[in-house]
Amino acid sequence: MGQRALPGFRDFYPAEFADRAHLFATFRRIARRFGFVEYDGPPLEPLELYTQKSGEEIVGQLYNFTDKGGREVALRPEMTPTVARLVGARAAALPKPVRWFSIPQLFRYERQQKGRLREHFQLNVDIFGESDSLADAELLAVACEIMRAFDLGPDDVRARVSDRRLLNALLSHLGITDAQAPAVYAVLDKLERQPQEISREKLALAGCSPEQAAAVLAFGTLDFDAAVVAYGQSPTVQPHLERFAQYRAHLDALGVLEYVHFDLSIVRGLAYYTGIVFELFDAKGEFRAICGGGRYDTLLSSLGGSDLPALGFGMGDVVLGELLRARGKLASTLARPDFWLVPDDGADVPAVLRAARALRRHEFSVVHALDADRLWNRKPRTQMQDAQRQGARAGLRVLPGGVAEVILFDRSDGDAASRRVDLAALLAGDAAASVPVVAQLRDLLAADAAPSS
Repeated sequence: MGQRALPGFRDFYPAEFADRAHLFATFRRIARRFGFVEYDGPPLEPLELYTQKSGEEIVGQLYNFTDKGGREVALRPEMTPTVARLVGARAAALPKPVRWFSIPQLFRYERQQKGRLREHFQLNVDIFGESDSLADAELLAVACEIMRAFDLGPDDVRARVSDRRLLNALLSHLGITDAQAPAVYAVLDKLERQPQEISREKLALAGCSPEQAAAVLAFGTLDFDAAVVAYGQSPTVQPHLERFAQYRAHLDALGVLEYVHFDLSIVRGLAYYTGIVFELFDAKGEFRAICGGGRYDTLLSSLGGSDLPALGFGMGDVVLGELLRARGKLASTLARPDFWLVPDDGADVPAVLRAARALRRHEFSVVHALDADRLWNRKPRTQMQDAQRQGARAGLRVLPGGVAEVILFDRSDGDAASRRVDLAALLAGDAAASVPVVAQLRDLLAADAAPSS
């Protein structure tokens, strides 16, 4: 038996790589549309970078080891500590706000399950140096517009949004202490996955009265308008409701409010979140979270860097890919050669190679048989059949005198169509005279799926 990839790791054959490339191209297109610029960092970092942020318990989830220099290192399990380190190192010189994105490969040694492997790629989008809620709205708009670019609308995907500051104010209004808050957060985080009686018992163990427990459990179904009615008169809660209302107004103006669902049970598991937090889920509830993030204003300073407000999200390729496949919306295609070249009627092998060289220099994708005898001796018709089997968009017969016959394969009526094209200017390297020839070839390829007249 041949060797296989390690458990939790993937091989990317051309078809799978095309899917990945489609995801990445969409990530980049939308992130750049919002003015974000791409960065990257090393896949291997000091172990301390992760323990400093998440505690020693994270070590059990890492691929970590001692390198040959005696350093304790780990393959990166997430990108936020790296980007915090990068921004912190040049915080004074970077124009604010900083808008960066990256698509790193991440590694975690954990149990495999649906939507979770031991490696994955993840779009990370972050903003540094802006505390206003408009930045929070802009960040969520990026995630929602990525969903829209994949043809996933509000009926397909929901952005469930909360605010840690608002939730803390609500708990304070209910008389729940800071010491009780972690237990309450844990209950809220499991409201959907745990029977209410168990949640009620855990709240009681945390010292919550029956009235406090009832109010906390009601958070799971409380929409924003109801929250305003119920708590809008509280001096503790009112400013946070007003800020969240402004945030919603920004989302509405940005055209993504229809994706958004107010949900106080979204608390995010990482302790460093300080403000608005969100997670994206498929509306049918069949998959894990597609995306998660929020505001983490204290992270840079906690890692010894500058005291800059910050917010960001991560969107993994595994769950998103599974969702798009399940909905029939993974519209990736394998790259196909533009032309498959063959000699004909006295043209020799060097003539084919010169034509290939000229076409490639004008950005056409060109292939031909790589066995010279086969290229010369095999019948052109048979080579054209090879071209179709290999997925070429068109065949190109190289004729004497710089003339070529282009055979278009992808006709909607099922018939191949041929056109004569004079390649003499391309072969001679005449840049000005080549312009109309290149345009003619591109027009032929663009029309290759049109019905013949």
